[in-house]
Formats: sequence, structure tokens, C-alpha cells
Amino acid sequence: MGEKQIDAYVKKWLKEARQRIIRSFDDILYIQTKSDKSDLVTNIDKEIEQFFIRNIRTVFPGHHIIGEEGFGDDLKRLDGTVWLIDPIDGTMNFVHQQRNFMISIGVYEDGVGKYGYIYDVIHDELYYAIKGKGAYFNDRAIAKLREDVAVAEALISINASWLTRNYCMDASRLIQLVKDVRGTRSYGSAALEFAYVATGRLDAYLTMRLSPWDFAAGKIIVEELGGIVTTLKGEPLKLLEKNAVLVSKPGLHKQLLTYLR
Repeated sequence: MGEKQIDAYVKKWLKEARQRIIRSFDDILYIQTKSDKSDLVTNIDKEIEQFFIRNIRTVFPGHHIIGEEGFGDDLKRLDGTVWLIDPIDGTMNFVHQQRNFMISIGVYEDGVGKYGYIYDVIHDELYYAIKGKGAYFNDRAIAKLREDVAVAEALISINASWLTRNYCMDASRLIQLVKDVRGTRSYGSAALEFAYVATGRLDAYLTMRLSPWDFAAGKIIVEELGGIVTTLKGEPLKLLEKNAVLVSKPGLHKQLLTYLR
């Protein structure tokens, strides 16, 4: 199926998933931890991922799927059409706040990002892009990211945990960056932070550890607008591995790399 069919189906399924999630607020959540106490998964994460997988396999039987909760395919390569799905990005926010969580879907063809969707379930706000066709917020075109921003005027997103001793980065360098920028934020959802860079609500977002389903959609949207998405070393992301990620407006990227290398 072509571009219009994929886009139409994704938007339809997102609306249906929203209704399922909102109905779940009246039910008891079954919460488990994965890698540590802050890495949560609920029965709703699993149910929503399975909902998307059932629909994709029915309508697009030749496509492959990678899902955060493990109900998709075990892929070593991105050959063909591959969907990367995070059914609830920001599960801790979902559990504690019932807001500030997103559904994130990226569709790649032979390793190239073609369709990216980030859906704010509670606010019914959709950020999406089709490669070569622009990026949109609730069907309104988003302007290209051309603004040059000095570090001293930048609002960046970074999790406070990375400013403590960690195995990924010399925290003192990040502390200096935090001192030099205008301000910092942390929203607890990588997809939301990608969306905020795309719309200019943030100038940059950096983090030490994202999985492919965390960044698959956001990468497509930000890059369609001229933003830059790399590792903290300025290298291309490895699409089937965990990455340390820097997302920024184009004029800020090189400045931020000087703190990170």
C-alpha cells in the first residue's frame, strides 16, 4: 500500500488506541519493573502494543514490526518496511500523572525513515512527518528549524540523573553546559522532547540511553524540519541499538558537541 494508506491507517489506529488508554484510567493498573525501579511497564503498554501489531499484521502482512514490549519481530536488519513502536513512551508519567506520555510510531523502508508519528494521548495532539512532504502539528505545517541559537540563549532538555556520577559521561562537562544555557527542562518522555525540539519549544534534547523505538519517530520528524539528530559524538544513530542521543536546532548542534566530546 502507498503513502496515503499508511498515513490514514496510522491516524485511525492512534485515535482508537487513545480511547482504549483513556478507558483504562478507571481500571487497576498492573505495574512491573524491567531493568530497574524506574523502568516500568504496565498491562496497558502491552495491550496497546498488541493492538497495533494485530492491525499492522492484518492490513500490511508483509511488513515487519519492532515493539518495545517484545511482541514484534526479532530483527537484525531493517530490510523492507519496518514499524518501530513505543505504545506508551513515558510510562512513569502514565502511572503517576496520567499525562505527559506519548504513542510513538516510526515506519522505515530499507533503513530510511519514511513516516514518523508522535501522539500526545491526553491532549489529542499529533506531531507527524512524511519524508519529503513536511512535518505537521495537528495537520498544520511546522516551520523549518532555521533559527541560530547561542548556548546562552538555549532551552535544553536533560534528565537530572545525568548530572550525577554515571558511566556514560563526565558529569562535570554536563554541569558546565547546564550553567551556560538559559534553562533546562525534563519531561520524562523522549518522544515528547523530540516533538518539542521539532516545534521550537525546546532548542535541544540530550540523553545517554535511548532504544530504537524511543527515537524512531522523532528522528524522522526533526530531520524533516532541518534539525540534527546524532550521537553525543556527532555520529549517525545506529537504528537497531541503544544510543546516546543529541537532538537540536541546526545552528546549535556544533556548539553543544564541544561540551560533549
